[in-house]
Amino acid sequence: MINLELPKKLRASANQAHQVAAQIFRPISRKYDLAEHEYPVELDTMAAMVEGLADSGTQKIGGAAGGRNDEAGDVEFVSNANGGNMSALLNALETSWGDVGLMLTIPYQGLGNAAIAAVATDEQLARFGKVWASMAITEPSFGSDSAAVTTTAVLDGDEWVLNGEKIFVTAGERSTHIVVWATVDKSLGRAAIKSFVVPRDAPGLSVARLEHKLGIKASDTAVLLLQDCRIPADNILGSPEVNVEKGFAGVMQTFDNTRPLVAAMAIGVTRAALEELRAILTDAGVEISYDTPAMNQHAAAAEFLRMEADYESAYLLALRAAWMADNKKPNSLEASMSKAKAGRTGTDVTLKAVELAGSLGYSQRLLLEKWGRDSKILDIFEGTQQIQQLIVARRVLGKTSAELK
Repeated sequence: MINLELPKKLRASANQAHQVAAQIFRPISRKYDLAEHEYPVELDTMAAMVEGLADSGTQKIGGAAGGRNDEAGDVEFVSNANGGNMSALLNALETSWGDVGLMLTIPYQGLGNAAIAAVATDEQLARFGKVWASMAITEPSFGSDSAAVTTTAVLDGDEWVLNGEKIFVTAGERSTHIVVWATVDKSLGRAAIKSFVVPRDAPGLSVARLEHKLGIKASDTAVLLLQDCRIPADNILGSPEVNVEKGFAGVMQTFDNTRPLVAAMAIGVTRAALEELRAILTDAGVEISYDTPAMNQHAAAAEFLRMEADYESAYLLALRAAWMADNKKPNSLEASMSKAKAGRTGTDVTLKAVELAGSLGYSQRLLLEKWGRDSKILDIFEGTQQIQQLIVARRVLGKTSAELK
């Protein structure tokens, strides 16, 4: 028999995250949506609390995955081996229920932290375990095609010299470190793409501008310039060796951790919209029944049931991807499936909720219209909907990237 109950220790952590979302994020959600690029000072107090919880051994509140996803042999089906990825997923879901833009700007909980957790050596984990790391992948010449990186890294003595431009870097101005994707040898193609930890004060690193966006306005999104940017030689994550046979699987392994987290963000926003919509429909006298066939119910109730079913399936897919990571099972397929399903569900549900709520949903009296705007990025970053479907098709059909484009 399959038991889908969450372990008690994870429920406690998720409940803490929900309290943060309800008591800190929701009350200031509209404030920072209307004040783009203004730093949410309320998060400083929360950052100190997160640091205290981490030092005491309690699970983190934010979204950085704490467990590795190493490829291994068959593992006995047991409950979470370490729970780091599952805990991060649940906490990301709950805080995103409060406000996904604020969740993305929690100090010391950046997406780059998940990259460090995924591929760093033990020594690097000790050095970078308490930094706030954003992740810089996208460039002006490409988006989801991560293999098209043109930023270069050249070894000069005991330092790497980085040159290039990175765009759409979440928390790119506020983070203390940036995980930068760069190639160490363009002639070797994707195999030579590595990730580097660049401190904020590294010489040659600068913020060119901050983007104005459709949603997640509480989070800063930066354009970064690397102009002869110098970092220590041991700031390259994982092995510096170029393995042509392995390609850049080690770097891409980051996504196996972060894609379920982004799925969780979309699921959190989806749940928020469903809860708000249910309250509106109830006030309007629309009854939602689980005993009566949908076709015999009010059209709005039938639509609600459809969206709730999509929400549940997205949630379960994300849990499976995180469970596999915690139990050292390769989860690239499941990570992409969860991201694709949750991203599409988030945009569908939030916009349909705006529609069903009528003028109330389109106004700023509620947060529904904001959630509709916020949800779109969750279907785009960390690999678009189309990219996820392509990855899933390759895995299912056993095709390489060269065979199926």
